[in-house]
Amino acid sequence: MDQTDLFGAVPQGQASPPASSVPAQAAAPRVLRPNRQQMRFTPTDLESLLAEDHPARAIWAVVEKMDLSKFEATIAAREGHAGRPGIDPRILVTLWIYATSDGVGSAREVDRLQEMHHAYQWICGGVHVNHHSLSDFRVDHQEALDDLFTQILGVLMHHGLVDLKRVAQDGMKIRASAGAASFRREKSLTQCLEEAREQVKEVAREAEAGEDVSLRRKAAQERAARERQDRVERALAELPKAREPKKEKDKAEARVSTTDAEARVMKMGDGGYRPAYNAQFATDAKTRVIVGVDVTNSGSDMAQMPPMLQNIDKRNGRLPAEHLVDGGYAKRESIEQATQRGVTVYAPVQKPKQEGVDPHQPKPNDSPEVSEWRTRMGTPEAKEIYKDRAATAETTNADLRCNRALDRLRVRGLPKVGCVILWAALTYNILKLIAVA
Repeated sequence: MDQTDLFGAVPQGQASPPASSVPAQAAAPRVLRPNRQQMRFTPTDLESLLAEDHPARAIWAVVEKMDLSKFEATIAAREGHAGRPGIDPRILVTLWIYATSDGVGSAREVDRLQEMHHAYQWICGGVHVNHHSLSDFRVDHQEALDDLFTQILGVLMHHGLVDLKRVAQDGMKIRASAGAASFRREKSLTQCLEEAREQVKEVAREAEAGEDVSLRRKAAQERAARERQDRVERALAELPKAREPKKEKDKAEARVSTTDAEARVMKMGDGGYRPAYNAQFATDAKTRVIVGVDVTNSGSDMAQMPPMLQNIDKRNGRLPAEHLVDGGYAKRESIEQATQRGVTVYAPVQKPKQEGVDPHQPKPNDSPEVSEWRTRMGTPEAKEIYKDRAATAETTNADLRCNRALDRLRVRGLPKVGCVILWAALTYNILKLIAVA
């Protein structure tokens, strides 16, 4: 084929035009377009999905060395007996610790991440855990979880990360899973209970009448009616406890939630009042390790120091030398008990109502322990030591609230709330251990 066939006749004495001289706008651009229907076969293994230094690997390595026999004791499937095998507790513990470290606090979200996120896929290792199993495991093993938290403290103590020379305690109000409108007084609760019982009877009558309703729908209606009745009964049973801290004239005004009977309306950090639980954390001032954790539905911190000292002693085998708390914990009885156990309390002294009165001078009705505390808090050394409280306790609480899914609770009742708070504290300490390992 000659040039004439390709480009037409070329005048005598002239060369064919170079390709670069053809105008670019004369033809459509040539680009690579996506073809998302093409099949790809990419063989890979879960082990290669994560880098060697990925946090999920480090968390698994820590959990793998822990004694999980209390978790395993609840597994019904046993060698030599028929039955479907249970899920290894190491998978479930690691899943929740990694999810909490990632700020994920929803079982459904963890279930979804198993299909999308390499870290969750690696942890599961081909074992799928549905959201029901995840949710149940999170709140059904309080004793085992408490024991695991104590084990981690033992490991941290072995590495020299639990000093216990100076410990700071602070509370954190966490929004409960209950609406403000669900709180009712006794009269309203009694009326609700009557309505709930009548609803249960009505659903039973409709089932016996054989109305044209599917069996699944009937079962759902019966379950919903019974659950409503149970919630109202729990609220009425909780009412005497809600009345205890109130003055005699206010006891009749006590209200309890029909959604979460153990939640209480508390004053939050922004000054508003909402249903909440009061989580208590004690943190080592030197190493920032959480050495004590507890939860209560009392909105006041006034009586929370003795239980926390007991908690610290139980978990660590000894008490701190110095205990730093804010003015909300400075109850006379609490200071006396702590001092008698060899703990030096650092808490601000309340300002007197009369001007010109030195708050650090002992009062006539002060016990020796309280007098010693008043005098001590007036010294420059005590004021300097007390500065560690905010730098320790409040930063720990901020980390748990903002980064460990403790901004709002998704479970109801003190036992379940206690488990969620333990998961957060456990994750916090494991991350501390990994950082120095």
